[in-house]
Amino acid sequence: MIKFLDLHKLNARFEAEFQQEFNKFLDSGYYVLGNNVRSFEKEYAAYCGTKHCIGVSNGLDALILILEAYKILGKLQEGDEIIVPANTYIASILGITKAGLKPVLVEPNTETFNIEASAIEAAITWKTRAILVVHLYGQLADMSDIQSIAKKQNLLVMEDAAQAHGAMNSEGKRAGNISDAAGFSFYPTKNLGALGEAGAVTTNDSELAEIIAKLRNYGSSSKYVNQYKGVNNRLDEVQAAFLRVKLPHLDADNETRRQIALRYLNEIKNPLITLPNYQQDASHVFHQFVIRTKDRAGLQTYLQENGIGTLIHYEIPPHKQEAYKEWNHLHFPITEKIHAECVSLPISPILETEEVTQIISVLNNYKPE
Repeated sequence: MIKFLDLHKLNARFEAEFQQEFNKFLDSGYYVLGNNVRSFEKEYAAYCGTKHCIGVSNGLDALILILEAYKILGKLQEGDEIIVPANTYIASILGITKAGLKPVLVEPNTETFNIEASAIEAAITWKTRAILVVHLYGQLADMSDIQSIAKKQNLLVMEDAAQAHGAMNSEGKRAGNISDAAGFSFYPTKNLGALGEAGAVTTNDSELAEIIAKLRNYGSSSKYVNQYKGVNNRLDEVQAAFLRVKLPHLDADNETRRQIALRYLNEIKNPLITLPNYQQDASHVFHQFVIRTKDRAGLQTYLQENGIGTLIHYEIPPHKQEAYKEWNHLHFPITEKIHAECVSLPISPILETEEVTQIISVLNNYKPE
């Protein structure tokens, strides 16, 4: 059986270093916001090319903290509209509503799955204050056009970069450094994954970074002095240590993902399967390799019977979730079509060449019953 993602095998490559770093952590006697968090923040900021990285508890909290900090700065206020793609994972939407702001859902591009400038421009109203761009499945959105609109309309631009660690645009700027602020998740399945929950915010705005660093730690400006009504959303010291071990390997792992994706794109020749768009550059890190097919259930069953695991990212779009039942009457045909047809194939740095060959062969032999 080819697992969709073998997390144990993925992390076994670093087991000796994990053990070593954990022992150092135990011996240090300093377990919260210690040297590992501070060092990871510096290393990840340098990797992304930003002035600041603030380690936080997870990707959702990263988004909430960005938005709450902008409210403190007076750049956002409750009820402001934030434009966001309708086909994103629900965390992007939760971050906006948890901060007391209003998501405005817009359709994505059918080929890239990403939000595009024309749809954003059509959705702007007098209440719009920001755009939350989601680099879905690991592919950068077209940020140059989006930034042009934002500049013209005086809007904030934020990245939900939870799936795009290391993705780079044509100017050599990475995800996390092509907006006003970005939220990252280091959930174990991500391209840069911890061994538990973890996240970060990256930004070049020093004032914003300072507020977020305080908000994540009870709003504290110094020990037992609380400047803001903050929360406990700190990056765990152990997870920071594990992330530091894995970060130097991220680019190589991303390149392996691209090479697997190129094989899929070049060798899958089944007219019943729609392959994703890829410009064959560093703008895509293939957190997921998402195909589309009209008979998704049949294809998944066929692949399972032939020993290949798959997942769906994501079966139910946010506006059809019970959590947002006030939106259930809305209709986004492009989003709904994507969510009804998408299937994610195995793609990870530990996938063997023979396994990739098998997946391609099985897909090429697929015929609906």
